[in-house]
Amino acid sequence: MEKVLHLTLKKEWFDLILSGDKKIEYREIKNHWIKMLENKEYDYIHFVNGYGKHRPWMDVTMKGVVKDRGEKVYKIHLGEILRKGNINEVL
Repeated sequence: MEKVLHLTLKKEWFDLILSGDKKIEYREIKNHWIKMLENKEYDYIHFVNGYGKHRPWMDVTMKGVVKDRGEKVYKIHLGEILRKGNINEVL
């Protein structure tokens, strides 16, 4: 069974990952993300833009997570885009 991390993004960040310009996704070090990211392994990340049935989505490999205590964030390192859907190619 595949382990998938589900993340919802604003259009700006979704588009930057889709174009390949953004290779790291950030999440604040808070209880929710501690439970989701520490000592967990995922096969890939399922990103969606917004909400609703026909929202754009993509699956991206996850290279790893680094906890940056100085910046108080998790840095989720992204790999290649595996699949995508409901995307209007305007990039």
